[in-house]
Amino acid sequence: MGLTDRLFGKKKVDEGPDPLADLVLEKLKVGYLVDYDLQTWQVTNYCRYDFSGKDDSVEEWELTAAGEQRYLERADGAWSLSRKIAIGDIDGDIRRHILDHEDPPERIVFEGTEFHIDASYAGQMFPGGTGTGADLFRWEFLDGAETTFVGIEQWSESEFAAAAGFVVEDYQFTHILPGSLQ
Repeated sequence: MGLTDRLFGKKKVDEGPDPLADLVLEKLKVGYLVDYDLQTWQVTNYCRYDFSGKDDSVEEWELTAAGEQRYLERADGAWSLSRKIAIGDIDGDIRRHILDHEDPPERIVFEGTEFHIDASYAGQMFPGGTGTGADLFRWEFLDGAETTFVGIEQWSESEFAAAAGFVVEDYQFTHILPGSLQ
């Protein structure tokens, strides 16, 4: 490579993240670090959901800090943060009700708060965002103020999962940095 090439030639493309374009919440990648609620969380997993009746995919990032896991979800431009709960922590036998009626009840109670069904979806979950999806049904319940929710998912005839969470804003997450899982 001559002097002219060094001065006027093509520069090597930096493969690292662009700090202005890539270090934003909607572009989190596994290994990234992000601060929320005075704690640094690491992105430990990512998945994408496609649901019938929704125009856009739903994205979910698993965040881990101090042995705890939270799930940051982006759907229709809105953000939520949740934690897994046992389906048995919801009052009543929700699992049996779904198996008997193919749907949950219209109202559920979790930790003393009543939630009303808001939406139900059939869809697929894609681990890592690509590949073959796993089928699921999801029911979403909202409290009266529509700021907290409980989600119930059915993965097979008898496999269920549940989560409880609340609405968050993207500005609540700061100091997004690339990182790596070791």
